[in-house]
Amino acid sequence: MGVDFSAPVWYNERTLLPIRLPKGGMTLLESIHDLLGTMSPVAAVIISVAFMLFTGFAMTRLTKLVRLPNVTAYILTGILLGPFCLGLIPQTVISGMDFLSDIALAFIAFSTGEFFKLSVLKQSGLKVVLITVLESLMASIAVFLVVYFALGLDLAFSVVLAALAAATAPASTVMTIRQTGAHGDFVNTLLQVVALDDIVGLLAYSVAISIALSVGAGEVFRVGSILAPLATNLGVLLLGGLFGLFMKWLMPQKRSTDNRLIISIALLFAFCGICALLDISPLLGCMSMGTVYINVTDDDKLFKQLNYFSPPILLLFFVRSGLNFRLDALVNAGSAVGAVPLLVVGVVYFLVRIAGKYAGAFIGCLSVKKPPKVRNYLGLALIPQAGVAIGLAALGARTLGGETGIALETIILASSVLYELIGPACAKLSLYLSGSYSDKLEDLAPVEAVTPDGEKKSEVQLLIERIAKIQETIPPHTADQLANEQAFTEAAEDMYRPLPRRTRRR
Repeated sequence: MGVDFSAPVWYNERTLLPIRLPKGGMTLLESIHDLLGTMSPVAAVIISVAFMLFTGFAMTRLTKLVRLPNVTAYILTGILLGPFCLGLIPQTVISGMDFLSDIALAFIAFSTGEFFKLSVLKQSGLKVVLITVLESLMASIAVFLVVYFALGLDLAFSVVLAALAAATAPASTVMTIRQTGAHGDFVNTLLQVVALDDIVGLLAYSVAISIALSVGAGEVFRVGSILAPLATNLGVLLLGGLFGLFMKWLMPQKRSTDNRLIISIALLFAFCGICALLDISPLLGCMSMGTVYINVTDDDKLFKQLNYFSPPILLLFFVRSGLNFRLDALVNAGSAVGAVPLLVVGVVYFLVRIAGKYAGAFIGCLSVKKPPKVRNYLGLALIPQAGVAIGLAALGARTLGGETGIALETIILASSVLYELIGPACAKLSLYLSGSYSDKLEDLAPVEAVTPDGEKKSEVQLLIERIAKIQETIPPHTADQLANEQAFTEAAEDMYRPLPRRTRRR
């Protein structure tokens, strides 16, 4: 039976865009929309949050079928529920959740600090730092040159958009590495680069937003416009380090797990509140807090505990980002930044950033004399862009305001969806081409096909040698693992002993 499109048209109250639905479907949507609109503010917020959580989870069931990351599902959910599609979430709820960007990015930045152990940084040395700086700044410089000089856009908009091009999203890359079981020099370099990458992006954004505000206010550009935000970020880093030491002092070993979670979240919220009071970004400070804490305590259990707590907050943050997505501005021919259509700006940014990332990674690896397999394919794994970039875009849109801020957030959200669609596939391709993983046994455990005497080995001999080589890579059991296994065995025996003899036979 076909769909009857003779039903009346429902117009979105914010955009006045027509949404023609089959008979019966429009009534349901109207009922939900009207019901949320007539509720008390408290009920509307609670039900909207529950609806966002459930639909975000449901969308991940669909994206999982095509092996896309959860971030993509959350953004698509927000776009679908937002005022430019179904319009099911009231605008008052969307506006009232503005604080989520600071809270979510505080969790992201704090968890990133776990990767900055001094022992790891000493091993990587300056080589990874040089690669990270080159691949980040090359992308920013390429975007700025094309957007400002070729497209002729506003200086303030071009500077901030170029700074956002530096950030990447390590979540998709890490997920792909875990799925493939990849390892080796390429994987180690990649993980260190994506961990350091956000620091460069945060510093670049802090300088860019200060320049944009100075230009927007009509002030003459001075060197102080750059030094002032750098000094501010240095102060935030120091303050975050002090919070990390304070966190360590508040959480001795005897502290219970519940209280550790309460204290850590309270300190993160307090730090975000101080930064909001001073009108500065909490990202670098939260990253410094996590870095100091992991180095003075070596306590990675807290980070795991926060990772279990933060998914609902991150889900709401990304869904809310999708709710702010201006779909009409992206596809409407009349929407433009200056004289250039917004869609053209988005496509140019999407392509130029990929080219800049690849070129910067290639030049960086070439300068530190990395092997060809690392040099040729590292740039492919740096394409994804989501968490930090979306959060910075939200902060930038709030700071710049007006149509410029809306255009900035729209471009970053649209490109992030595309990056998350192709990013995991490109990362998996780079891991395969670099030889970091393989499905073939001979690649997983290469052995000599002939004996020292020149005699060719049989297939059985080769198989035995490969199995022995794989067994050598398996880490030995630690004392904790042996103790856990022994405790599990004793618990199982205790449960089995009280059973009657007849039951045991059965």
